[in-house]
Parts: sequence; structure tokens; C-alpha cells
Amino acid sequence: MKFDFVIVGAGFSGCVLAERIATQLDKKCLIIEKRNHIGGNCFDYYDDSGVLVHKYGPHIFHTQMKKVWNYLSEFTDWIPYEHKVNAIIDGIEVPVPFNFNSIHKVFDKKKAQDLEDLLISTYGLGVKIPILKLKETSNEDLKQLADFIYEKVFLGYNLKQWGMKPEELDPSVSGRVPVFLSRDDRYFQDTYQAIPKYGYTKMFQKMINNKNIKVMLQTDYKDIINHLNYEKLIYTGHIDYYFDFKLGHLPYRTLNFDMQTINQEFFQSGAQINYPNNHEYTRITEFKHLTKQEHSKTTIAYEYPEEYKFGKNDPYYPIPKKANLELYERYKDLADNEKNVYFVGRLADYKYYNMDQTVGVALQLFEKKIAKN
Repeated sequence: MKFDFVIVGAGFSGCVLAERIATQLDKKCLIIEKRNHIGGNCFDYYDDSGVLVHKYGPHIFHTQMKKVWNYLSEFTDWIPYEHKVNAIIDGIEVPVPFNFNSIHKVFDKKKAQDLEDLLISTYGLGVKIPILKLKETSNEDLKQLADFIYEKVFLGYNLKQWGMKPEELDPSVSGRVPVFLSRDDRYFQDTYQAIPKYGYTKMFQKMINNKNIKVMLQTDYKDIINHLNYEKLIYTGHIDYYFDFKLGHLPYRTLNFDMQTINQEFFQSGAQINYPNNHEYTRITEFKHLTKQEHSKTTIAYEYPEEYKFGKNDPYYPIPKKANLELYERYKDLADNEKNVYFVGRLADYKYYNMDQTVGVALQLFEKKIAKN
């Protein structure tokens, strides 16, 4: 059978592009996926107890991009959900990103109010300040606050999550969880925040339910690519693997999850509790808080970051630091010279995309390049 496009990877990038190509161009696509399921790291399923869980950790959809929201809304209804995260700091549950409510949780009333007033007079109300930027302050009181937040919220978590200190990574990493000069406890402030009503997997299934789309699971594309008849390739996997690691391996971090079902309705106060300074795990997720599922039992996930090892676990996060980004740019130069091949997605672009960014980049690739060629 002849295909117009072979798409490597059945995550957001691969499924969005397959849907666009199949419905808008009426062309045939073959999606090849190494795992035994579609949906990439957003895959969810009902466990043995009947609780809907996210296999690869909590995924909360949020975006400012109306175009992305409207596009995905073609394939799912939504459950409104605004994510809130607490971190255990000195035995107390404290909102993160660290905000005015957090300050009042960990300091006495007068000191907390003094710090709040000082932050507002120095930076303004509603401002988000990366922790490494706050540490640059010359004010002694704010310096002490910055050091407290750095040590209690960021340092231990980063050492577990990334295997390095915040300042060793690109500033964009710590900038994802800024100090928020507000009493808004929401983890995200985006206009659109929700969870797919029937799960991510159902959304993906509807997205690629088309006569022009075929899917092969549990298949490494390299095992069959030379035997396929196709015109163009869309590659969403890790870029160094495409080039057989000829320039070396790009580093990633990965995660290991310990899923436990508990015979009680709820286990903790919210969907996500972070443990920056205690235990080997970084956080505990309780999925029923996300999905609003009614069930007499609950399933939680202890999350353990690990070093990525090719062939032994799955790559989750590109590690954004200078040397890694320079190696990626060398691979990108190779990719730019490939004919009839499109590279797209978190692993192919070696970028720490959120879900909405992944969808947005895929839609842009389709509109600006694929649809016009």
C-alpha cells in the first residue's frame, strides 16, 4: 500500500498532523508508534480498580491560544479544571508557585505582611518573578526571602528532577514556576484550563479515526521504513536517534511511577503535592482530583525522576543547558538538509513544550509548509 505520509510517533504532534493531512488534504497517512498505545505521554487508561489514571504523570491542559483550544474541542468535551499545587515545606502544605498566601503560611503575620508590602512596592502587584532573578535583589529582607524560597522550594526539587541545581540549567526552567506576587493559588493563569471529559486517549482516538489513517503500534520505524512506499516523512521522535547518534546522545530526564490504589475515597488534599526536600520522590499525584471521577477507591502515583538511558526507559524532558542545546543545533543542521522529512515535537525539536505549544507548532507546520507543498 502506498502512503502519502509516514508519521513516526502517535503523540500530540503525530496525531494532529495525521488528522490535518487526512481531513484537509485527503491524503493517506501511516502512523508508526514504538509503544503499545497512542497518545504519547498523555496516554490515560482505567486501572484494574476502574480508576482513570495518567500513565506518564499528571497532564493538565491549559492555553492562551484560542485556536488550539477550538481545534482540540472538535475531538473532546471538557471538564473545567484549574490546577493547584501544594508543596510540603517544613511540614506545612504551601501553595506553589510561591505567592503571598505561601508567605503568610510560613512566616508570622507581621513579617509576612512586611514582605508582601515590600515585594509590591519593589516589583508591583501581579508580577511573576523567576527565582534566580529575585535572588539578584540588593534588598536584604528580599534577599533572605529569595534564599528561603530557593532552598525550600527549588533547590531540592531541581536536584531530584534534573540532577542539577537551578542555576546549572537554562533560566527558562526555573522561570516556569516563578514567584507570583498575588494571592492567586492557581498553578496556571491561562484562559483555557481543563481536562478532556472522557480522557486523553479517547480524544486521540477520535482525532485519528479516519479511513486515510493507519496505525502500527509496537513498531520501531527503522525496522520497516525501507520496505514502505511513501512520499514524505514526519518525524516526532528524538532527533539524535533519527541520525543514529552520529554526533552523540542528547541527554534527557525520565520518570518512574509507583502507582498505588487505596481503599478510600481520597488520599490527599488535592491533585498534586510536591516534596522538594523530603523523600526520593518529587510529588504525589491523585488522579481523581483531576478527572472528577466518582469512585470508592483512589489511585495515587509517586513520581521518581531518573536518568534517561536509551533502550531502557522513555525520554520525557530535554535538558535545557548550553552544551545540550549546542549539540541539538548541530543535529538541526543535519535535519535541515533532509529532503521530504519534517521534524516536529518535544523530542525532535529538543524543546520543553507544553501540550498546547506542541499542538500549536504542529498546526503551524501543517499550515505553513505541508499544506502548501
